[in-house]
Amino acid sequence: MIHVKNYYRLEFKTRNGNVLVEGPVPSEKLATYTLHEDLKAFRPSHQQHEALVGIAKLEEGRIIVIRQDNIIVGYVTYLYPDPLERWSEDRIPDMIELGAIEVIPAFRGSGAGKKLLEVSFMDDAMEDYLVITTEYYWHWDLKGTGLSVWEYRNLMERMMTSVNFEYYATDDPEITSHPANCLMARVGARVGNETLERFDRLRFRNRFMY
Repeated sequence: MIHVKNYYRLEFKTRNGNVLVEGPVPSEKLATYTLHEDLKAFRPSHQQHEALVGIAKLEEGRIIVIRQDNIIVGYVTYLYPDPLERWSEDRIPDMIELGAIEVIPAFRGSGAGKKLLEVSFMDDAMEDYLVITTEYYWHWDLKGTGLSVWEYRNLMERMMTSVNFEYYATDDPEITSHPANCLMARVGARVGNETLERFDRLRFRNRFMY
């Protein structure tokens, strides 16, 4: 599959000033930016910066960022599923994963997350993909936001459904280990039946649960 990446950008105002949402950002350009020190949900910010540059180098990798001047204050990643996850057991060429979305505390509540997704799907090339995302409550910043598990889950749901993600059932043990965890997916307009059938087989190992 040929992975087409068309660049888009969008400016918007927040209570902390104007920001620019852009992407997919090439790895060379991404390397010139600074990742805000509060972007540390998954690993220390300097290591996260290196990881984002690495993803951007992948043929299928896509990084959309929010930045203020040259400081990245939020990002979302898209790439093939992690080799250690069930979703990579069948490497479906047109199925990619929204791997992480993170915004610094100062910009939360400004619609920044929705803007990252909006710019992500401005690119018509995304209609060639089945995009999945796995939501696990242990990745959520419950302490920093003061939200309960279910309030945070509702927040994520509103954000994802704004760009047409839907819930999909699965018997994956990590997802079924807590009722707030979930699998969501966005089916692009040009995704074929073969991809959906292969996705169905990944979702369920115990066929009686189908």
